[in-house]
Amino acid sequence: MSDEFDQIVEAPFDDALSQRYLVYALSTITARSLPDLRDGLKPVHRRLLWAMRLLRLDPATGYKKCARVVGDVIGKYHPHGDQSVYDAMVRLAQTFSLRYPLVDGQGNFGNVDGDNAAAMRYTEARLTLAANDLMAGLDEGTVEFRPTYNGEEEEPEVFPGLFPNLLANGASGIAVGMATSIPPHNVAEVIDAAVHLIDNPKAEASAMMDFIAGPDFPTGGVLVDSGESIALAYATGRGAFRVRAKWEIEKAGQGMWTAVITEVPYQVPKAKLIEQIATLITDKKLPILADVLDESAEEIRIVLEPRSRTVDPQLLMDSLFRLTDLEVRIPLNLNVLDASRTPRVMGLKDVLGEWVTFQLEVLVRRAEHRVAKIDDRLELLEGYIVAFLNLDRVIQIIRTEDEPKPVLIAEFALTDRQAEAILNMRLRSLRKLEEMELRRERDALIAEREELRKLIESPARQRTRLKKDLAALRDRYGPDTELGRRRTLIEEAGPAREIPLEAMIEREPITVIMSKRGWIRAMKGHVELSNPEALKFKEGDASQFFFHAYTTDKLLLASTAGRFYTLGADKLPGGRGFGEPVKLMVDIEGEGNVLALFPAGQAEKLLLASSDGRGFVTAAAAAVAETRKGKQVVNLRTDARLKVVHPIAPGDDFVAVIGENRKMVVYPLSELPEMGRGQGVQLQRFRDGGLSDATTFVFAQGLSWSMGGDSGRTRTETDLNAWRTARGAAGRMPPVGFPRDNRFAD
Repeated sequence: MSDEFDQIVEAPFDDALSQRYLVYALSTITARSLPDLRDGLKPVHRRLLWAMRLLRLDPATGYKKCARVVGDVIGKYHPHGDQSVYDAMVRLAQTFSLRYPLVDGQGNFGNVDGDNAAAMRYTEARLTLAANDLMAGLDEGTVEFRPTYNGEEEEPEVFPGLFPNLLANGASGIAVGMATSIPPHNVAEVIDAAVHLIDNPKAEASAMMDFIAGPDFPTGGVLVDSGESIALAYATGRGAFRVRAKWEIEKAGQGMWTAVITEVPYQVPKAKLIEQIATLITDKKLPILADVLDESAEEIRIVLEPRSRTVDPQLLMDSLFRLTDLEVRIPLNLNVLDASRTPRVMGLKDVLGEWVTFQLEVLVRRAEHRVAKIDDRLELLEGYIVAFLNLDRVIQIIRTEDEPKPVLIAEFALTDRQAEAILNMRLRSLRKLEEMELRRERDALIAEREELRKLIESPARQRTRLKKDLAALRDRYGPDTELGRRRTLIEEAGPAREIPLEAMIEREPITVIMSKRGWIRAMKGHVELSNPEALKFKEGDASQFFFHAYTTDKLLLASTAGRFYTLGADKLPGGRGFGEPVKLMVDIEGEGNVLALFPAGQAEKLLLASSDGRGFVTAAAAAVAETRKGKQVVNLRTDARLKVVHPIAPGDDFVAVIGENRKMVVYPLSELPEMGRGQGVQLQRFRDGGLSDATTFVFAQGLSWSMGGDSGRTRTETDLNAWRTARGAAGRMPPVGFPRDNRFAD
């Protein structure tokens, strides 16, 4: 026990904690979450592919159970959870997740709907051609190997193949204090950019855009960012790409049409997308959309049915782009581990430049490894040729000497390896033809070694050879191949426009009816007041407001408390029955205090006046409220109430105000201030009582009012100079015949 306690070291807790957390953070960054620039893989993916290679799961061989592969990986190379390793393997096999899958899966590996893969005991896998290209050269001394976690096996530090996996398949991961997000790209475009960089190492970062148009997602879609935005993101290594679903219009009979989505944005589950759209329909947040149907089989086909044939298709899609994942932002964060295993955020040109540098190093190491193999073989060939030239003596030494090896070495100046090889020769190799083949092989190897030496010593030859190898790779993944063709379209488009609610609603005529007790309803069409349905109210109730409108209108409701509320005409209850209490739609207090109800678009400006004679002009748009609680527009004094809400007609230039004392004043409308909210100014001075009514009119046309009764006649007073005065005056008695209720004509 004392020995154990002797190993305890006292240290401040914060120092010990920070030191251990730093170790954990570095481990997460370098050995788990960030991809290596050289092969674009995280350790778990590299170990999966390495284990499959050792199991000889080449593209031409049969499949093996994924459970076998996962078992080898966690047992030999990656001591972590089997489910996490299997999840990583599944992603490598998903054609909708990887642009160029590295694992060829057989069985249920999930789908674009977001469903999970089957258990590893049911699925099988093997490597793809892309994985082979990524691992090509592992046996040729191109990269270093390191011991596995338990020291029993070896694994490559990185894969040397020419396949540009980092950009081709992308990567995403979250480490400690940093993250990475790299979208997939088209291999042919990446190779073209790399070749340009080989020829022009000092090329500008913008030159890469001549070859790489943008990401190329496995699920297609449309990249709608501008060229400048894409170039800036690639130059800095940080940014985002706006990707939309690909859609088209299909015509139907009688002028009807449907919008069909054939490609969805990258990493958006189709089932979630359809659920989002269905929720919009259910919640009536997109009234111009009637239904969504999933007719997908192997190819995606989502059918959108508009509410009517008059709906603008672009308007419908713009609405869906704003409200659903039919448009998403794919982040770009080129944070990778460079050749020294240091995390760095790099621009596209820097990434390609370092990758090209690595591939040149691999090329040289492969050549040096081959030279070493040739030297070994030439050593043996020289020994074989010596043996053939002195065959009788060699046979005699072997027959007569107890230890022929030292004698051969001494007599023919052979090396130990040469002597051992001669002693191990088969008798059938002693024919004359063998000597000729040995000389021919030796000459060929010497010529090959000479070429390799020139390659090793000449950077120009290295660049030429790398371009030749890249050209061969490009042929396999070219744009004319099914795997290599570009899937994501590049079509610049502005942000999806914000669609006003009116544009989403089908414009239909309605008649709005509201009773004195606050029951509101909307009848279809523009009906007359004489219609029996329009006169239907609860016992003891009667009509207060009756006017024609359209379903696209917003209705302004003003209370005597100076508060304005907004109702959507399309959301009013139907005309059958008595309707519903307006209090269910807005939080209006009290009963019987609704002063005005009219379409917000009826007038651009409103005249507001309170019972104490104060008022002002306000814009109708400023009175529109966004919430149920409404908007306080008129600040009232104690015991005052809002008395007048009068829409100002175009051309009106004067105001007429009459008080309860039956005195009237007339003055220019310009004398009233325009305000968004407030008490306003004094419209008329009263010795007793308060304001009765106010209106606006065209002075040159005079002031009109109703004669009363059933005749429907009006009277007009054209000469109003006797009542014209300054704002705030007491006024004088109105013209002869003015209504006794002190109300102007509506």
